[in-house]
Amino acid sequence: MGSNLIIGIVIAIIVVAAGLYGVGFYMRKKNQEKLDQLEKRKESLFDLPIIEEIDEIKKMHLVGQSQNTFRDWNQKWADISTRSFSELEGQIFEVENLNETFRFFKAQAAVSEAEATMNIMEQEVKRIRDGLKELRESEERNSLQVQKALDVYEELKQKLRENGEGFGPAYPEIQKQIKSIENEFTQFVTLNTSGDPVEARKVLADAEKHTYEVEDLMNRVPVVFEELDKTFPSQLKEIEDSYKKMINDHYVFPEENFQADIQRVARRVENSLEDLAKVEVEAVEVANRTTAEEIDGLYDVLEREIEARRYVMKNAKVLTEYIEHATRNNRQLLIELDHTSQSYALNHNELGRVRGFQTEIEEIARRNENIAPELDKNEIPYSELQHFYKDAFKILDDVEGQQVEIDDALRELRKGEKIAQDKIDTFEFKLRNLKRFVEKQRLPGLPGEYLEFFFMATDRIEELSKALNKIRVDMEEVNKLVAICEEDLELLDQRTHDLVDAAALTEQMMQYANRYRHSHPEVKASIDRTLELFTNEYRYQDALDEIGTALERVEPGAFKRIEDFYFNHRDLV
Repeated sequence: MGSNLIIGIVIAIIVVAAGLYGVGFYMRKKNQEKLDQLEKRKESLFDLPIIEEIDEIKKMHLVGQSQNTFRDWNQKWADISTRSFSELEGQIFEVENLNETFRFFKAQAAVSEAEATMNIMEQEVKRIRDGLKELRESEERNSLQVQKALDVYEELKQKLRENGEGFGPAYPEIQKQIKSIENEFTQFVTLNTSGDPVEARKVLADAEKHTYEVEDLMNRVPVVFEELDKTFPSQLKEIEDSYKKMINDHYVFPEENFQADIQRVARRVENSLEDLAKVEVEAVEVANRTTAEEIDGLYDVLEREIEARRYVMKNAKVLTEYIEHATRNNRQLLIELDHTSQSYALNHNELGRVRGFQTEIEEIARRNENIAPELDKNEIPYSELQHFYKDAFKILDDVEGQQVEIDDALRELRKGEKIAQDKIDTFEFKLRNLKRFVEKQRLPGLPGEYLEFFFMATDRIEELSKALNKIRVDMEEVNKLVAICEEDLELLDQRTHDLVDAAALTEQMMQYANRYRHSHPEVKASIDRTLELFTNEYRYQDALDEIGTALERVEPGAFKRIEDFYFNHRDLV
């Protein structure tokens, strides 16, 4: 029993010892693996080409704020490469000692602390490299901008040297400004090498600004100088030569100071050249636009008179013939009106209008006759004549249109009278047919209001006949009466057929109702009342309503059936 207990205790001790050894071995291995990783990260950080990047930027000879920024990043790298790397080395050495002396838990904490230091160092190194990269790229961009400005400056010098004549009076001032830019670039180099980066940067910014300003001037000046030196003078000479030639050709201008206007524009060109010498390009551009507009206006005056002369030469004879044509038409129309007014009433002041036309035609003829001597003596501008001709043609066109309208209306009077006369015959024929149609029905009598309407329609036709037989026929009155007669006869025709249909249907209904006469006292009474309305009072529609209502009471649907049969077989009934 005792031996077994001892054996068990020994085995337990061995197991525990083995377990402790295994745990210690595992922790030592893990700590060593982390140490190996830290060593690799440290070597990778040391292998980064930061020193080369710093040396590269040093060669760029930074100035101003860029130089200050570079110093900050360089100092940060110096701090990391000395103090931080030294601190990391100490932490790694401590982990190795703790791991070797089996103080695994302390070693594990020390590893974590070393990893934290490494993380901070890697982040800082990344920030330093990113900052150096941005600084390098920024300086490269600045260098490119400076170089670009220098290239532009060289191009401007060459352009001015090769094409100086294209800048006209602005040449000396532009040359002066280019020389000033050259001095600014020289001053920049001097200040930059002498260690005054702030002032050097300011001078460089001014040089770049002035370079692009001069470039803009040198692009704009040749354009405006071309206009002032060649385009405008050439146009003004052409205008002046054309004006003198037209005066020799006996043109007359309504503008009293046309020659003075040419001189005024020429003075504006001279003033613009003076402004160009002072390189006031914007003012010259505005003035040139105004000058171009005024020159266009001068051209317009010449072209207006040339075009007007063509128009007058082409239309002078046409206008005279048109006046004669309008006069003949008006005279003939007055004769026609006089003749027509003896037979027809003229209700639209036709005679007054035609006399007004004559006044307008005579006024145009008078003005045309008065202008002729002025035209022969070259005392009137062609544009004024053109304006008169166009107004005259417009008036004569309007007069002729109204002449035609009145003449057509006179013709319509005779045509309308013939149509109205034919319609009287049609109306009388229709009245006779309606009368015969009613008589054929052998009705006991006709309602008073029907007879009244019949006689009214007859009287209206008679009234139309009298209107047509007047010495001076008023066709407006006749046409109104024709329309009324047509409406009356249409309504009379409807009333006639309604009356005949009501009478015929009443007879049909009474015949059918007789079968209920003895079996239904109310039907008998209705038949008697219907006979009274039909035979003595001639109220055929009322008679139909009376018998139809009674029949519907005893035999629903009978009324509709008889009515449908009647209208479907009206010729047989």
